[in-house]
Amino acid sequence: MNNTLFDQIFRDSNGEIVIAQPPNLPLIVWIAASLLKLIFPTGVVNTGLDVVALGSLFTWAWLELFQGVNYFRRALGIVVFIVILASRTVGIGVLGL
Repeated sequence: MNNTLFDQIFRDSNGEIVIAQPPNLPLIVWIAASLLKLIFPTGVVNTGLDVVALGSLFTWAWLELFQGVNYFRRALGIVVFIVILASRTVGIGVLGL
């Protein structure tokens, strides 16, 4: 197999193109917590769900950044890190954070 730039960015170690994968546990927890935040829009429960959502999305981004199957997935992890930081420092409401 040629080791082109495309291959390095989008192919995994088996040579298959990987852009999306089934969600892993941190991503499932983030989705569930974000949806539950819609049911509990204020109060202590909302704050707890916010912490769980942030922690699970941070964990997912960390895993993608350091254990992603290709450079695209690793770049996706760093983009999510930047979005998390921007949403927490600037106060933009992005990704249910």
